[in-house]
Amino acid sequence: MSEEPPRKTMIKRPGTGQIRAKPARLKTAKGRTGAQQAWLERQINDPFAAEARAKGYRSRAAFKLSEMDDRFKLIPRGARVIDLGCAPGGWVQIANQRGAGRVVGVDLLPVGPLPPAEMIEMDFTDPACGPRLLAMLDGAPDLVLSDMAPNTTGHRTTDHLRIVGLIEAAADFAITVLKPGGAFVTKAFQGGELAPVIARLKATFDQVKQVKPKASRAESSEVYLVATGFRGR
Repeated sequence: MSEEPPRKTMIKRPGTGQIRAKPARLKTAKGRTGAQQAWLERQINDPFAAEARAKGYRSRAAFKLSEMDDRFKLIPRGARVIDLGCAPGGWVQIANQRGAGRVVGVDLLPVGPLPPAEMIEMDFTDPACGPRLLAMLDGAPDLVLSDMAPNTTGHRTTDHLRIVGLIEAAADFAITVLKPGGAFVTKAFQGGELAPVIARLKATFDQVKQVKPKASRAESSEVYLVATGFRGR
């Protein structure tokens, strides 16, 4: 008896209707772990990743920022922008494309040039990092972005504390350096200890929203805190 042909699944591309597509499967490569195999297959079948490649974006995360900017008008023309955790550069590309006047970024990993933006390889938690970014920006930022995530240790409690610590550090930095009327966006995670951070942001910004962009994978607990209308210090 012949085998039943594989069923086709529905995949929705960004900004388009649904199309029928058969998920791609990779041949198992020697030395590739099951997790690596699954990640590669997910990347191949991910419509946002495919769209990012087609548009020349360095990561699918570019669509997250573009969606949030469409909704909250985060990047006014000529804006000064600081991007924390900027590798591989997808958010920097969007800031450049949407008319930011000056963009500076920092990451522990090297990032290829994306002129006119400037990026440095440095630990954001280094006390010297903030002043260096501000000197590069040549003025107070209109927008501080943070897509930072710590390297995981595999120990759930430790990893959670490190994630919360980065969110708090990014929020502290934004509140210290932003122009009045500015905005702050940071990656967070559902179920995390976000209440103290959200309370602090609400005390210093006119509006604070928790957002899950369409480009964030459904199975991920990733969300973003978007704070707009900074009241000043």
